[in-house]
Parts: sequence; structure tokens; C-alpha cells
Amino acid sequence: MQQHRLNSGCIFEEVQLSYRHIAWVFAVIAAAGCRPDPPEKNPPPFATADFLQVPEGWDGPDFPEDNGFNDVRWVLGKDLFFDERLSIDGAVSCATCHLPSRAFSAPEAITPGAFGALGERNAATLTNAAYQPHFMSEGGVPTLEMQVLVPLQEPSEMAHNIVTVCEELAEDYAVQADAAYGRALDPFVMTRALATFQRTLISGNALWDRWQRNEVLASESEQRGADLFGAGGLGCDRCHQPPLFTTHGFANNGLDAVSIDPGRWRLTGEPSDSGAFKIPTLRNIGFTSPYMHDGRFGTLDEVLDHYASGGAGHAHQDSLLTAFELSTQDRSDLLAFLAALNDTAFVDDVRWTP
Repeated sequence: MQQHRLNSGCIFEEVQLSYRHIAWVFAVIAAAGCRPDPPEKNPPPFATADFLQVPEGWDGPDFPEDNGFNDVRWVLGKDLFFDERLSIDGAVSCATCHLPSRAFSAPEAITPGAFGALGERNAATLTNAAYQPHFMSEGGVPTLEMQVLVPLQEPSEMAHNIVTVCEELAEDYAVQADAAYGRALDPFVMTRALATFQRTLISGNALWDRWQRNEVLASESEQRGADLFGAGGLGCDRCHQPPLFTTHGFANNGLDAVSIDPGRWRLTGEPSDSGAFKIPTLRNIGFTSPYMHDGRFGTLDEVLDHYASGGAGHAHQDSLLTAFELSTQDRSDLLAFLAALNDTAFVDDVRWTP
């Protein structure tokens, strides 16, 4: 995964994101001190096995130079993740929109933010966020450290101020922040600690993974579903490539003939990006309903119906999207395969208990 570090000054190209304060956010983090303390002031690495569990055969996630992993930072990040005081009304935490029991997604099409405010987008799963090269639906945020700033300061989400919230919580987190980063709780510490916790949300022990490790055999229905999913069938793997079941690319999947939400176009200004959104992972898809960027589909059957229809015919709809027919058996087999991407051990992991 490409590394991105916040250097002194934190100069970023200004882009038009759906989050109205993003440019200001980056300026704030620069003013708050983007450069980490000298390495000798950082605590030494601790044993990681109980906190950072990497599936067999996977590369471990990359951690930035200024935010190396240790368990003290992980615990601080976890505590902040579940702390509702990060929102202006003291009622919304990161876990409000990213519930462990839902594979770190939310059950609502649009989850209410502070004071019940509603945004425009469904809360995406954080499954395997460590391996994503960019964040948010438009892909305009390059690191987990920077991503933290967006929901915290977005008016329809937490609606807070990164500097103010750190000042409010500094006393309560003083010991943890000093142990983790050798400094008081400030924007540098908060963003790094939350990113550290989120990089450990690694899911790679679904039934599909156990097939790959030759631990179990797929049922006949699951195998037929896998064949239908792959290049010899419907070619779903062109956008949802194993093992992460996404290419991390962007596509207009034909939800509307005319885009209600401009999607990536809002970031790039390119007409061809109208209605395009980041291709989501299919891992843990059984836990992450409702589906699509606006949560319009409540079931996987509805999702299959949409793709079978060939889409709504948007001018910039992905050319790979064409109509197809599914027999009752085909549908059952495809759903069986998708169910094999659900990692129950990940959802039930005691590490995520608040």
C-alpha cells in the first residue's frame, strides 16, 4: 500500500469534496503540529500478537513512519473510537456508524449524526481499511490519519472541532496520550491513535479463506456460486477481485439514469466520473446491509435484481455492466458464495468489545 506521510506544513492540493470543511481540516492539523516527536521520544514497540492479527498468507498492513504500531496506541485509539464525546452533542461515536456487530458498518441507510442531522451517504464498512489506498466514496482522502478528520468535523456527522475536542478530553486521556506518543492529547495524537486502531480491523477468516487454505471444502452450491461469480460466469471479479474483493477503483454502476449524487465527479470535475463511487469490498457483505452509497437496497436479492437488469442506462455507466438472467438455482448458488465471504470470527472478536 502506498505510504503517505503528513510532512511539516501539510500542503495538499485543494479539491472539491462532498465534505465542505476538508481543506480547512488539513490546515488545522498542520497548525496543530503534523511533525511527530523525535523517534527517541516515541515508546518502543510492544508485542503485537493479541492486537494486530494478520491472516495466514497475508502481508501485514503498512504503518506510516510517524505512527508505528504498539499496543498502547491501539488501546488509546480503541477508547477514542467508542467515545461519544467526540461529537458536539456527546451522543455520536465512531462506533455509532461503524458497529463491530455489523462488520463496522451501520444498519441504517443514512445514520443520523449529532443532533439527528442526516448526511447523504451510507456508512461503509471498515473491513480491511488498512489495505485501502484512499478513503471516502470519492477517494479524495489518502490516509487513515487524514480520514479521521472528515467525520469528526463534518456538520452532518460529529460536527465538532478537532482542536476543541482534544482540549476537552485532554485531561481524561493525559496518561494514555503520553504513554502512546510522549505528548498531550492533540490533533496529532487523536488522528494517529484512531488510525492505529482502524488498521487492525483485518478480516481474513471467512469460509472462502478456509477454502483457500484447504481447511474445508466448498459445498456444491458454493462452488457453483464461485464459478458463476468468476471470469467464466458473470465476471463479478473484474470489480471485486479476491482476496479483498475490490479493486479499490471507481465505477458508475447504473443506479440512476441521471445522477442524484455526483459521486467522484465532485472531486475530479471530470464528467466521466459522474455517479461513480469507490467499489466496495464484498467481504462480510452479509453483515453490511443496506447496500449502495445511499443504502437504497436492503437485501442482496435487490442488489442482484439491479445488476441483472443491466442498470438504469446512465451516460457514464460502466461498460462492463450488462443485463443477464439468473435461474432460481443460479441465484441460490450465488448467494451461497457471497455468504462464504462472511467472517463471523471477525464480527464476534472480543478485541472490539467497548
